[in-house]
Amino acid sequence: MDSSLEDIDAVFLDLDGTIYLGGDLIDGALDFLTRCDDSGVRRYFLSNNSSRSVDQYVAKLAGLGIPATVEDVLLSTHDLLSWLAANEVSETWLVGTQGMREMLEAQGIATQSQTPQYVVLGYDTEISYDKIATASIHLHKGIPMVASHPDMVCPSPDGGLPDTGAYMAMFEATTGVRPIHVCGKPEPGMILHKIEGLGLEPARCAMVGDRLYTDMAMATRAGVKGVLVLSGEATEEDVAALPENAEQMPDLIVQSVDELLR
Repeated sequence: MDSSLEDIDAVFLDLDGTIYLGGDLIDGALDFLTRCDDSGVRRYFLSNNSSRSVDQYVAKLAGLGIPATVEDVLLSTHDLLSWLAANEVSETWLVGTQGMREMLEAQGIATQSQTPQYVVLGYDTEISYDKIATASIHLHKGIPMVASHPDMVCPSPDGGLPDTGAYMAMFEATTGVRPIHVCGKPEPGMILHKIEGLGLEPARCAMVGDRLYTDMAMATRAGVKGVLVLSGEATEEDVAALPENAEQMPDLIVQSVDELLR
């Protein structure tokens, strides 16, 4: 596999660190998306970042000049909602943003229950001590936790910011509790549901992202091609440090999406 992406019918694109960094587009990202459209390669956006609702993501993409619909955006929150539905969970205490709260409550899930079935942990950029303290009390009482995704840091132009994985470590330090399930990447269902719905072959799809332990690991688990961009978190040194045949090993490494489909 090379940067021309020959024999690829669809690309699933991480956002933070891949298409944009903070509020700024990665150089060449818009031209790459145009090349996708011109060459007939379907493009979808995939993010573990659960701090925004799907509507907020569509609005952000539009503000950056990227046309997208809600069907084009797959979030770890969608995976979380599927898990909650499968486990008949309707009462939760949410450590998450208003955008995430709206997505859960739209599906009939209480997010500030005094008798929650689960503490739900997301990437909360609006976190407060009250949310943390109440969640800790529930965890000490034996209420289990489920998390939207495992990312330790969220990329930014100024360096990594604390993400859900960092919050997990905090709760483990204070309560001894870890989530019984972690949704989002690298779980393959997040991408396979869409691939199956589109009638595509996994081997003819590619996951493009900047993280080894989520993006590339999910690519391996889902049977799609893994394209690592060096515009976000991972470095060539990180790849070199991987053991042989690690599931995080990419099929292709490029500096950014600007090198693809040329």
